[in-house]
Amino acid sequence: MLSVDDFSRQCVVVQGLVQVIKDNLKNGDLTSPIGKDIVDENYRQDSPMIPSRDKWAGQAEMLANRVNKNERKLRKWRKTQQVGCYRMYYLDIPELPMLIDWYEGRLHISTRHRPHDHLEQWIGFLAAHLAEQLGVARSDLFIKHRKLGRGGSQYPALSSEGRILEVGEGGHKFLVNLSDYLDTGLFLDHRTTRQMVQREAAGKRFLNIFAYTGSFTVYAAAGGASSTTSIDLSNTYLNVAKENMKLNGFTGSQHRFLKQDVLGMLRKKNVTPRFDLAVMDAPTVSRSKAMNDSLVIQDDYVWMLNALLQSISPEGVVYFSCNLSDFKFDKQAVRASEIADITEQTIPPDFKTKCPHKCFRLVK
Repeated sequence: MLSVDDFSRQCVVVQGLVQVIKDNLKNGDLTSPIGKDIVDENYRQDSPMIPSRDKWAGQAEMLANRVNKNERKLRKWRKTQQVGCYRMYYLDIPELPMLIDWYEGRLHISTRHRPHDHLEQWIGFLAAHLAEQLGVARSDLFIKHRKLGRGGSQYPALSSEGRILEVGEGGHKFLVNLSDYLDTGLFLDHRTTRQMVQREAAGKRFLNIFAYTGSFTVYAAAGGASSTTSIDLSNTYLNVAKENMKLNGFTGSQHRFLKQDVLGMLRKKNVTPRFDLAVMDAPTVSRSKAMNDSLVIQDDYVWMLNALLQSISPEGVVYFSCNLSDFKFDKQAVRASEIADITEQTIPPDFKTKCPHKCFRLVK
């Protein structure tokens, strides 16, 4: 095990530490608290940077033990289902508030915001020990600090390193970016939901709004959808969605990608039904500068779903999901003939300890 003393002298050069440390030092910007502390302390042997050496070592062992325990529980399921990307640790221990994901031999770790005087050094030490225990190279270790942007704003890019990798899921191929953004481009908790969409996509005109990188669109196309339309406000995400479709052999004019404000689209009147199957995996809050309106899903879901249903053919299906943990769905307010809460059915084994999303299936 890497000792705390060794780590305190090495943490600037450990691959995968929070990108802001590397960027501050590279650019000579020592004005931020992180950069200044690192330079001032200079990793002296008597440095007070690491206040609780024994505690950190104990926490590192605790984390590694829990990850190994989770891995043993998931092993049979992973092999049977051929799952190469999955959640290894999901806020299991309150004093270790992290999300740890495995991407075919790479570790992606994000922390939840919490008061901690030495957060970057602390998470770096725990991550270095875990990587060593799992046999993961430092170059394949990625650490990010998860903190809600002001007013639900989008997370900025953390880096421009561009560690873009091709991974597999359900027999399909996807690009993930492990280095540059807080989220990688593939939401692992909706693995099962994507399979549901694929199973009923044959011959359907498919719509994916808030499409992100198009993973639902890939599954719909693989299920035999006659056409797909993916709508998102981000050119960056739409370009990845196009690449994901190409990776899986889905090209042609029947697959459309539209850069558009979803809220503005939904507010249009006298819409003709043009789709048979749709997915709306909506953000909890969105206040992008490119949008005319703000979105708060608990306040806006009723009018959004009713507007979306106008675009759906009779007996067409809408899958709706969000990540708001205490989300409440008023079935009487939404104009659908059938509404089923399918949350439990859509949560895969690696997310069973927490409820990562709420999910509903609506029939017009």
